[in-house]
Amino acid sequence: MTQTIRRKVPRGTPIYGDRPPLSPEEIARREAEKEAFGRRCREIFWRVYPDLVKEHYDWFIYIEPDSGDYFMDRDRDVARQKAQQKHPGALLMAMCVNETGAVGKI
Repeated sequence: MTQTIRRKVPRGTPIYGDRPPLSPEEIARREAEKEAFGRRCREIFWRVYPDLVKEHYDWFIYIEPDSGDYFMDRDRDVARQKAQQKHPGALLMAMCVNETGAVGKI
């Protein structure tokens, strides 16, 4: 059996204090990558949206922007499983086929 080691971390300190803080350039680079990824996914979503909204309103859609593939189902978990079977390890974006594309409550 594996023993767990309990560490007391004072309030307000990072849990993983041995990691160096990110530089402002690294933070900006990561934000730019996230924004570019979201933009590519939204482009695919709005391109296929007019065809899908008539028959599949409020269905979940997972988008893989590098290939342009998307996977849909009424059940969010089933749609995610379909996407992960075809693109294991790929970064996916979940959206909902509705007026905003938002998933969940805002």
